[in-house]
Amino acid sequence: MKWSVFPAGRLCSLRRALLLWLVPLFLAVGSAAAALSYWSYAQMVDAFMDDQMQQLAATIAANPGVHPAPQSAERVHRWGAYVVQVYGPDGRLRATSSADVELGLVAQEGFHDAAAGGLRWRVYTVPAAAAAPDRVQVLQSAAFRDRLAAERAGAAVAPVLLLLPLSLFILWALARAMSLALRDIACQAAQQDEHHIAELSVRGVPQEIVPMVLSFNSLLRRLREAFATQRRFVQDAAHELRTPITAIALQLENMHQDVQCEAAAGRYGQLHAGVRRAQRLVEQLLRLSRQEAAGADGPAMVDLQAQLRESMNTLIGLADQRSIDLGFVGPPPAARPLTLHCVAGDLRSLLDNLIENALRYTPQGGVVDVRLLQEQGRIAVEVVDTGPGIPQDLLPRVFDRFFRVPGTSAEGSGLGLAIARGAAQRCGLALTLRNRGDRSGLVARIEALA
Repeated sequence: MKWSVFPAGRLCSLRRALLLWLVPLFLAVGSAAAALSYWSYAQMVDAFMDDQMQQLAATIAANPGVHPAPQSAERVHRWGAYVVQVYGPDGRLRATSSADVELGLVAQEGFHDAAAGGLRWRVYTVPAAAAAPDRVQVLQSAAFRDRLAAERAGAAVAPVLLLLPLSLFILWALARAMSLALRDIACQAAQQDEHHIAELSVRGVPQEIVPMVLSFNSLLRRLREAFATQRRFVQDAAHELRTPITAIALQLENMHQDVQCEAAAGRYGQLHAGVRRAQRLVEQLLRLSRQEAAGADGPAMVDLQAQLRESMNTLIGLADQRSIDLGFVGPPPAARPLTLHCVAGDLRSLLDNLIENALRYTPQGGVVDVRLLQEQGRIAVEVVDTGPGIPQDLLPRVFDRFFRVPGTSAEGSGLGLAIARGAAQRCGLALTLRNRGDRSGLVARIEALA
């Protein structure tokens, strides 16, 4: 199993990895600094106090007539005052600066540690000398020495301990800044689509991340070229097909007068219908390629009511040809137009396809209503027809390119709804289809995404 500095699950992130590894390291360094400071100050205090005890004991031993000054228990235990004891040749205590100390004469000469009455003492006993029969012994509280070393070590470590939270905060801020820099790159990448593929900026990107961004930019360039090649192919193929299909259609029109027998007329009708379907397919392919190339103009504020009326005026001829009542239902023109921020070509393509689709699938003499709604401050458009509708199980598939509902007699190529959905997505709109509940027919609804 490969080891990694990034733990699995939710902790797999740069920021959490930095905090997970560096915070314990900072705490360990702070603890080690505190322990080292305590040890060094304990050694320093012991050396200094031992030297003071030795000098005091030597002074008392050299002056037998000098009696040690009395010390209170508080000074001895709290402030670390020295306790001086003088013993005669017979080993009996002759003088002491604190009668509360229960420690007697220690036979061992020099420095040593001793305990008496539950207390620890640091003891120095002057070596015996023939010229000085009295024995001098100096004591100091070991607890005072420990407390003094801890205080001095704490004073030295306090700045480190105070700066440790600040260091952790700076570490967290740096990790957050790094995380935000990566998130900005992700946001730039998320804004790319097939119409706007731009290289990501490496400005302000950490040097360690630059190679990854450059590699991603190389991938984006190849992707942009692939989309451009695809659009050029569709456009070129549609343009190349338009001329021969138009020529075939003209020749069929010229042959119409020469078709006399009933069997030939039936075959001619089938051939003519096939040519018309091919013409419509080429027109839809051209429209699809133009729509995919749209967006270069950039989004703008588009008057929705004006665009609806323009699309309806464009298709009124098809409605008259099929004797369909094409009507508009909506609020009267307001002082301020109802606008959408989108590419005008996308909105026009969306509305044209929905209205044309409704007109082609509605039987002659039917009704197609275009409704402009305002619901809870949100704008919606519905195109309602009286056609056959779509089987419920096939509704999710009608947005697929070149898919047609089986048994449909209306002319079509299966591209209209796919084109409409692509335009709706680029406009930031949701396109949904549902069958009417009151009668046969379909409702195509577009509204702003929540």
